[in-house]
Amino acid sequence: MATREELERLSSKELHDRAMRLAERRLDIKFIWDLLRELPVAEAATGNLERAEEDINPTSWAAYAPVMLVHDLFRTDEGRLADSLRPVYVDYLLKHEK
Repeated sequence: MATREELERLSSKELHDRAMRLAERRLDIKFIWDLLRELPVAEAATGNLERAEEDINPTSWAAYAPVMLVHDLFRTDEGRLADSLRPVYVDYLLKHEK
């Protein structure tokens, strides 16, 4: 089991990949759901306020937001979005990696 310090030294992509592999092995759909719930906040943290607003705006939910969230899920290992999700990955790994 890695320490917080060891995990913090990994790149955001490495953290993402490690957390997703662990969730896959554990069949942990709750982690994926939690990650989806974090996406609007992560988008806002990257400065992408328009996308964050689209993710939480009830009028866009009717037609677009679920599709956009799933699309965003497939890029949670990229750039500033991955960087803003680092705490989610680190916390998950610390809690569940054995």
